[in-house]
Amino acid sequence: MKAPAIISIIDDEENIRRGISSLLRSLGYEPRAFASAESFLASTAVDCACIVSDVHMDGMSGIDLFQTLTSRGSKVPFIFVTAFSDEVERLKLGHDVHVLPKPFKVDILIDCIEKATQPGG
Repeated sequence: MKAPAIISIIDDEENIRRGISSLLRSLGYEPRAFASAESFLASTAVDCACIVSDVHMDGMSGIDLFQTLTSRGSKVPFIFVTAFSDEVERLKLGHDVHVLPKPFKVDILIDCIEKATQPGG
């Protein structure tokens, strides 16, 4: 049996982390939630199938996290959920990045995660 894909959720809002984690668990994924980019980097969850991250958080931002991982050679697909989607889109971070404005539709998040976790996603 294939192990479920690990999806890391990084958001400083507990309700967001809890809601996305619950949704992903119900779809058969293995969510791992973090309140900050720093706690994610200090964990073993860096090797995951996809990262769902807020942009604006205390400490390291989601964009800084993306750039840090990219500089380390990571190719993990990113999904940013943010109230500041124009700011992220202007950065043109690459084809492995999706930007969902808050509030987002759950079916769009699911579609992004399914695409990101497919081979070659």
